[in-house]
Amino acid sequence: MAASHLLDEREDDRPNGGYHVMVTLEDRTHTQATPTGRPRPSTATPSGDQADDKPDSSKPARLARGFRKALRKNQDYVRITIPNSRVSRLPSEWWKTGIAFIWAGFNLILTTVMITVVHERVPDKSVSPPLPDKFFDYVPRVEWAFSVTEVNGMILVALWFIQWLFLKHRAIVGRRFFFLQGMLYLYRMMTMYVTTLPVPSMHMACAPKLYSDSHGKFKRVIQLVSGGGLSITGSHLMCGDFLYSGHTVMLTLTFLFIHEYSPRSCLWRCYHVFCWLLSAVGVVCILMAHEHYSVDVVVAYFITSRLFYWYHTMANNQALRGSPHNYLSRTWWNRVFNFLEKNVKTTVPCTFSWPLSLPSACFKNPCKSYSIVQSARDD
Repeated sequence: MAASHLLDEREDDRPNGGYHVMVTLEDRTHTQATPTGRPRPSTATPSGDQADDKPDSSKPARLARGFRKALRKNQDYVRITIPNSRVSRLPSEWWKTGIAFIWAGFNLILTTVMITVVHERVPDKSVSPPLPDKFFDYVPRVEWAFSVTEVNGMILVALWFIQWLFLKHRAIVGRRFFFLQGMLYLYRMMTMYVTTLPVPSMHMACAPKLYSDSHGKFKRVIQLVSGGGLSITGSHLMCGDFLYSGHTVMLTLTFLFIHEYSPRSCLWRCYHVFCWLLSAVGVVCILMAHEHYSVDVVVAYFITSRLFYWYHTMANNQALRGSPHNYLSRTWWNRVFNFLEKNVKTTVPCTFSWPLSLPSACFKNPCKSYSIVQSARDD
């Protein structure tokens, strides 16, 4: 007895796009018994001399005919499902990006609420003068410097938003940005609450305290959120949110994302240098305006850069995620990280695409369907 295994691999019609293999088994008897009980060669198989007389070129044809004949005779098959290897290793999953956006917005609003709470605890300048700062000892205050900081910040945010729109994998990059932004707001809310520093300069005019006026505090929260927390919009008149600097966070975070998700060509390097100058000048102008202590800026840069590097180290190295020796996985937000990056199986490449694509129907020839109908009528 001999078995011939025929494999037919074809794409399944099911929605998951998998494959299946049909295994067909054929039993063929090579010897037949004569009435006298002696075996004699099968009539289906030629003798060795006859096979040698025919050219070798006919063997593939005979083999193909045998396969087709076996497929017609044997209808039983075993279906073996094989996973589809064409599954995307970088799925968009916009719903996760939406959750990360809600996370960032929630912490932003919670931070503004905390600013109104901390503002009530800031000591008066006559009671607690500004703390000594080494940078302030050597650099006098420049009045217009803080406006430069906020203008640079708005330019960086606009550049990053435009760059993000043209990224091919904008959903993955967007949820990374929103998650880190929410984390930084959360840490800032905690630091400003546990330690309330006095104003860094005597020029600062803080809004009057409201104490038990809940309605007035709610109006201040709305005003602060609507104005983007910027002084040039007149929305930020409260004090107490010094440790650490929120302006330094945005200047640093936007530059890091601009640099990470852009090519490394010569032209793009010039763009990186320009963005770095905007970020660096903005941070220095915070200190030149005496709006924050030097420690506020240093802590903001350290937390922002370390959090960015930790997250992307874990995201870009697949071996670290399941390694028992990965101490980065001991962070308290590791479960959230695994949720956001679960289906991202490779490093996100710096590829660009149009943010809005026209429907495929717009590119079809409108006369094609008409010609098919016309040809059918002619027949």
